[in-house]
Amino acid sequence: MTTHTLDIDTALHSGTALRVDTALRVYSAEQIDAGAADHHPEAAEILAWSRRFLTTAHPDLGRSGPVCPYTQPSLRRGLFHIAVADTGAGGDLPALVGELRAWYDRLLADLTEESDRELLTVLLVLPGLDRADSTALDEAQRKAKDEFVEQGLMIGQFHPVCEEGGLWNRSFRPLRAPVPLLAVRKLLVFDLPFLVDDEAHLAHYLARFAPQVPARIRDQLVSGMTEHRRTARLTAA
Repeated sequence: MTTHTLDIDTALHSGTALRVDTALRVYSAEQIDAGAADHHPEAAEILAWSRRFLTTAHPDLGRSGPVCPYTQPSLRRGLFHIAVADTGAGGDLPALVGELRAWYDRLLADLTEESDRELLTVLLVLPGLDRADSTALDEAQRKAKDEFVEQGLMIGQFHPVCEEGGLWNRSFRPLRAPVPLLAVRKLLVFDLPFLVDDEAHLAHYLARFAPQVPARIRDQLVSGMTEHRRTARLTAA
């Protein structure tokens, strides 16, 4: 794997795409707006979708506020990045997830303010994936999430036919995007509702955000919350 030839600060302000190797190009939203990603039209398409869908309210969301409350602040602070896998590279998803993580860590290392670190977002657009079947992307996200959550990160999948329902309205499909993609940002205290279905994820969350709670009590909380969630789901069905 070859290393990038420009340091991050230089690349971000020069209009040159960041790169880990020939399979991945990373652009800031500002670069995309300036036309630096014109040869990767999916980058502009996803940026426009992010602004149109993620930053606004939706009548079917089931709560007030935008679909994603972090996207607009991230865009405003210049911390929203879009990586594009070159055509044909979408088949090796584990390798691309590794590159996505590597670039997230590089960008994070340059941020000193905790508020900026919380807003750093990197989307990996995968135009080579089948847009009529989300199985491969769903599986890649599921496998990666265990490690990401353990290390204090969230990774989510978006796909044109993603069937995962919304947190507040199960009939809403908030994870549908025009192009398959994975999104990474820091795990935040507000992410608890996204983790309660998995005991390991919930345990990692409590260990990170409630370290003063004795481990035995955390284990009891994990078991009780996940069981309650399962019962509620069964009742609703």
